[in-house]
Amino acid sequence: MTHKRSLDTICIQGGWQPENGEPRQLPIYQSTTFKYTTSEQMGRLFDLEESGYFYTRLANPTNDAVAAKICELEGGVGAMLTSSGQAATFYAILNICQAGDHIISSSAIYGGSTNLFTVTFPKMGVECTLVNPDADEEELKKAFRPNTKAVFAETIANPALTVLDIEKFARVAHENGVPLIVDNTFATPINCRPFEWGADIVTHSTTKYMDGHAMTVGGCIVDSGNFDWEAQHDRFKGLTEPDESYHGIIYTQKFGKMAYIQKATAQLMRDLGSIQSPQNAFLINVGLETLHLRVPKHCENALKVASYLKSREDVEWVNYPGLEGDKYYELAQKYMPSGTCGVISFGLKGGRQAAAEFMDRLKVCSIETHVADSRTAVLHPASHTHRQLTDEQLRAAGVDPSMIRFSVGIEGAEDIIEDIRQALE
Repeated sequence: MTHKRSLDTICIQGGWQPENGEPRQLPIYQSTTFKYTTSEQMGRLFDLEESGYFYTRLANPTNDAVAAKICELEGGVGAMLTSSGQAATFYAILNICQAGDHIISSSAIYGGSTNLFTVTFPKMGVECTLVNPDADEEELKKAFRPNTKAVFAETIANPALTVLDIEKFARVAHENGVPLIVDNTFATPINCRPFEWGADIVTHSTTKYMDGHAMTVGGCIVDSGNFDWEAQHDRFKGLTEPDESYHGIIYTQKFGKMAYIQKATAQLMRDLGSIQSPQNAFLINVGLETLHLRVPKHCENALKVASYLKSREDVEWVNYPGLEGDKYYELAQKYMPSGTCGVISFGLKGGRQAAAEFMDRLKVCSIETHVADSRTAVLHPASHTHRQLTDEQLRAAGVDPSMIRFSVGIEGAEDIIEDIRQALE
């Protein structure tokens, strides 16, 4: 095919292209190792002189097929699966940072990522400055330092539902010579493709909508291939100067646009080992085959639920960027006009206590740590995912202490709404 394939077709047929007599379904290469007939060929694989498989921690055919599908969905040049979304975030940053470096992140991100950036990374010598995603460009520029290596944000923040102005963040990042890394988990490439708006690297927790059935934990990093690492040679020496652990390979010279992903695979995955199992990759691929069908249904149901919650007097506030009148509605229309996500946040007039009582009375919707599942799930971030943060930190992350995170599934919308009604009343 010479024309660009639709996202629908990529979801079904991307990644695995069987040849004559090969299995139609993506095989699970459940093997740690791969056999070769000569020592010389194995040596070339270890020297990165030849592509192929020799140990699943570094590469596996099942994983590569799924990574290729996600890469095509996002419009990138290369991708790598990881054992979790958190591992994807960790690797995406560490691939271009070391002790003595600095990163900038939107303050409206997943609580686990906030903790990674503000607690764990500083222990490794990498400092982080959190910025308000709604800040203007001049305010954002003040956060940069000579040792800043990256800017990080989420297209739709979990759970604050802040919609990122991708073009603004990309412009400021590029003016300061660093890439913009965007977590696109909630929007998915079905609703938003950040590379088209200037982002350089995209991460995913494939555990969420890509799996869609609460079966597997996984993550993915996708590189656009657009950031010019050589133009910032001295800032990114890990990519632009010899890697002595691989006989002096210079990634930008040897791999060109694939430099970032090759380094992440050959160096970080080699040393840290957060690989996704082939079995999990296979299950994520099953989820990906219906991503283009499920995501619109999640959005349709979420809009109905958000509208119902908005109509109730016992509901103090509702956040949903797909709801007209929402603070981020206009940005959502710009970056994701076909829909945002299936997650809503809201607060009850009775505060924390009312939230707990409401959640305990739900019957169709269940209390779970999970989000972006085919089944509706509910959670109180201040008591659960963001439990480690103070009320002040919660508000800085866009999380009201009374917030209920409501992940709308793909059940009948009328059943979800009826469950909410009975639990409130």
